[in-house]
Amino acid sequence: MRESLKVQPHHLERDAYLYIRQSSMRQVVENVESTKRQYALRGRATALGWRDEQIIVVDNDQGESGASAAWREGFQRLVSDVGMGRAGIVMGLEVSRLARNNADWQRLLEICALADTLILDEDGVYDPTSFNDRLLLGLKGTMSEAELHVIKARLRGGILNKVRRGEYRCTLPTGLIYDQSGNVRLDPDTQVSETIAHFFDTFSRVGSACQTVKAFRKDGLLFPSRLRNSQTTVFRPLTASTANAS
Repeated sequence: MRESLKVQPHHLERDAYLYIRQSSMRQVVENVESTKRQYALRGRATALGWRDEQIIVVDNDQGESGASAAWREGFQRLVSDVGMGRAGIVMGLEVSRLARNNADWQRLLEICALADTLILDEDGVYDPTSFNDRLLLGLKGTMSEAELHVIKARLRGGILNKVRRGEYRCTLPTGLIYDQSGNVRLDPDTQVSETIAHFFDTFSRVGSACQTVKAFRKDGLLFPSRLRNSQTTVFRPLTASTANAS
């Protein structure tokens, strides 16, 4: 009942924005229950008075970290539409879905307050123009950012322990492999080693990564690339980003 009191006619005249995000594509595939719970927030919006056609789902940030909004197109669109007065309410399962960075969260809160846009999470509906609601939302943002720090520290601690025991295995550049003893060795595949040697010879001759790419394309040569999280190597056209990284 208290939630519905915060929803005014002028809020219902605007659209309801549902923001959905998982931090990685692995979570998108494996954490299906979290995704279902996020989409289920549509029911909360209709219960508060929004028509189904008014609910805009922003889910093109799937697989993107919430540590920064710089590369999240969906979040940038959300902030823009709120600022233009198109949103009556912004919905997210929890603060961490919208932002893990407190600066991004506070920016969204400020714009929502200026545009008189409500915020909804799993716990309830908040009015950013209300001091008490703004205070609670700010604390949630701080806790979300702190949680990310703890997660990173935990992961880093695990990696450092593996390093101390000599068991850590980082992803090696193409052309290097771990042998059975865990030592780094040149890839025994002659096609891989010869192509990489030719790459450096060409780079020394032409003097730039861009010219090296052009030389490879002119000769119809492919460059070895290791598939992510795999020991499988495939040959693809050489790109400028790969040449610069090499």
